[in-house]
Amino acid sequence: MGKRYKGAKTREISFPLGGIGSGSIGLAGNGRLIDWEIFNRPNKKSFNGFSHFAIKAEQQGRLLDARILNGDLQGPYIGEHIRGGPWYSGYGFGPESQTMAGMPHFAETEFRGEFPLSGMTFADPSFPGRVELLAFNPFIPLNDQDSSIPAAFFEWEIENSGEEPVTYTIGLSAGNPMPTEKVIHRYKETVSETGCQAHTLSLSSSQYDADHPQYGDICIATDAAEVSHQDFWYRGGWCDALEMYWHDFAKPGPLTNRTYAVDMPPSERHKDTGTLAAHVTLSPGEKGKVRFTISWNFPNMVNFWNPQRTGSNSWKHYYATLFDNSEASGVYALKHWDRLFAETITFKDALFSSTVPEVVKEAVSANLSVLKSATCLRLTDGSFYGFEGVTEDTGSCEGSCTHVWNYAYALPFLFPKLERSMRDLDFRYNSRSDGRMSFRLMLPVGREQQHYHACADGQFGGVIKAYRDWKISGNTEWLISNWPAIRKSIEYAWADTNVDQWDPLRKGVLEGRQHHTLDMELYGPNSWLTGFYLAALKAGSEMAAFLGESETAEAYKQIFDKGKEWADRYLFNGSYYSQLIDLSDQTILPRYGEDAVRGYWNEELAEIKYQIADGCVIDQVLAQWHANLCGLGEIFDKEQTRTALQSLYRHNYKPSMRNEANTWRLYSLNDEAGLVICTWPEGTVKPSIPLTYNSETMTGFEYQAASHMIQEGLIEEGLSIVRAIRDRYDGEKRNPWNEIECGSNYARSMASYSLLHAFSGFEFDMVKGMIGFQPVQTVDEEFRTFWSLDQGWGIFEMSAGSVSVKVLGGELGLKELKLAPALLNKISRIHAGDEEIRFGINEDTVHFQDELILHADQAVVLTLFN
Repeated sequence: MGKRYKGAKTREISFPLGGIGSGSIGLAGNGRLIDWEIFNRPNKKSFNGFSHFAIKAEQQGRLLDARILNGDLQGPYIGEHIRGGPWYSGYGFGPESQTMAGMPHFAETEFRGEFPLSGMTFADPSFPGRVELLAFNPFIPLNDQDSSIPAAFFEWEIENSGEEPVTYTIGLSAGNPMPTEKVIHRYKETVSETGCQAHTLSLSSSQYDADHPQYGDICIATDAAEVSHQDFWYRGGWCDALEMYWHDFAKPGPLTNRTYAVDMPPSERHKDTGTLAAHVTLSPGEKGKVRFTISWNFPNMVNFWNPQRTGSNSWKHYYATLFDNSEASGVYALKHWDRLFAETITFKDALFSSTVPEVVKEAVSANLSVLKSATCLRLTDGSFYGFEGVTEDTGSCEGSCTHVWNYAYALPFLFPKLERSMRDLDFRYNSRSDGRMSFRLMLPVGREQQHYHACADGQFGGVIKAYRDWKISGNTEWLISNWPAIRKSIEYAWADTNVDQWDPLRKGVLEGRQHHTLDMELYGPNSWLTGFYLAALKAGSEMAAFLGESETAEAYKQIFDKGKEWADRYLFNGSYYSQLIDLSDQTILPRYGEDAVRGYWNEELAEIKYQIADGCVIDQVLAQWHANLCGLGEIFDKEQTRTALQSLYRHNYKPSMRNEANTWRLYSLNDEAGLVICTWPEGTVKPSIPLTYNSETMTGFEYQAASHMIQEGLIEEGLSIVRAIRDRYDGEKRNPWNEIECGSNYARSMASYSLLHAFSGFEFDMVKGMIGFQPVQTVDEEFRTFWSLDQGWGIFEMSAGSVSVKVLGGELGLKELKLAPALLNKISRIHAGDEEIRFGINEDTVHFQDELILHADQAVVLTLFN
């Protein structure tokens, strides 16, 4: 399973195990349980007391070996600050004892990962057996409920490699994260109506009321047949607890239980721990499996990062509406394990069966992990909300930031309902009466909006996303419900109340003060933000026409046509698209207020700051990338777009950063490669204080450029960028499942999902019942890819003799199938199962005489002439 990481290459790995909007626990590259981000906030570099797995082997009442199910700690050995570490720990104290690095552990480990599944192997000359771990949380397209379970799933497989029967014990120990007063540890056995037996050990406290922000519990559970437990480790000072734990565990036989009264608090410096152990006896050569879950329930989310001064700042997590406590989710996980795993592995296998390059599958899958990280929340009604990323202990930049989430293409296709909930929240709570939109949603929902400039790429990106989500779902009623706000957001460009004066004369070109995702404003025409405006106008025109608003549709089209012609003529310099501005013109800024003058005028050099000017910027034709993905057609001239992308690669791709002057954040170093945000080629003048972040390499921007290059036939150029990114995230230097930008688990990195569509030429319009595929690259005439839409998901496959669309989950209503014209001429028959399908062909499309309804495990097959 997946890429293999050993030794130093495991150093930075933390594989998130948790539900969408439910928090997660990280599985470290050596098997440790780290990054306990389940307590209503990010929690990087953390551990939860002595939480760990351990194993022992015994034979005829004699202990053969006992050790922690970890590999070597990869340092630093001098110690480091770890969140939640005790006194007298950290740098200068060596690794913290709660890492369990000082206990017997395995000499050889290997980590493997194909998100959403991770695996490890453990071997040691002293241990009589082979041990493997499978760890995951359900990830099932369209099934957002089962993909949001607040639990981590662990399945251990042990093989007796000896010549005599051996009894193995795997123990899961978990620290109680609650305050050290009124602590409750409760062991329970539950048998469901289906016969599933669950042994649970719940860790909680009676100190808080049910509505308190710190109220909650965690639960460790197993469905093993033979179980022992120790509700509490020994309470004492110094290292008493660990000494007694190892005394109890590292001897033959089951654990002896220990309990303490609720009102008998442990030592002030030590929190309680409990252990649940599963026992299995295996004959020589026999394999056995043991399942465990760690589940949690901390139901009360609080806006601690930007609370409102009056009124409530709390709400209940969506997962807390599904499960009353962590025991409930743990028991649910064990009861439904087989189904949840089967559906998860069906998705994983479908995704990784795609014949796109391996590095593309790695990039696509790895960044799906963002959805399982602390970046994402689900509000009480299930609506989706996201930070941009996370810092060590808080969200990094709140509000489902529209200009960042523009790039995130995974959610709208894998969980379309959740993506549409973002549109609903945006148009309901961020839209003002004149069409101006805030680009950050304030929580709790319904509070006063953010007071700041409207954001050009965020606002017009919202229109493009609404168009896309309508086409993914085919849900016109949903479109109608949001259409008034969508129309106003477009028309704000020329509204009298638009103090930034984007396009007051309706010329189709943005000229005023334009806030954008690089956190400042551009002044004057530029292809990057004008492209968003043009794409929004084109999307708006099509939506208006469909809804019967012909005058609105025609008005938008006329503005689009004028703007497109002007942009192609005046913003393209023969090599790439740029910005038209005279940086020395002192008259530009005062019309936008004194804050513009203060913030943007460089008095020393008499120049406007933070502009592109003649630079070659990474997002210059970004709108065309969106348009290609969403089926909007041409925004910029096709040949000029391709030339611009060639120039972008030539000027901005750096095979080594060693000799580059990066004055901004350092996301690539030394001999690492990357695509930088903006360059000023020879013959141009670089502003003295240029565009913000210009010398950085940020993966979300890099992925969109790479994907767009592949769309336009620049396949090797695009792939070299993807390889450069994934080489940087190699496990030793950075975590392969945490691409960073403004913090960890950054949402923009999910631009990588678009690579799948770029290679497959995926098209969709569920309003018409149409999907299509035109791969840009095949291997011996063969191609296979994963696809997902609102009602179903599956695989597309083509070979020299046939083409098929198969549904693996949900259903697909299909009226039209678009394919490369060369394939259409070869169709001899079409069938679905035993049923012959009547069809016609028009240009590049197969039209089915009757709508096909394909359910799970059903396919439509097109047989081709040789």
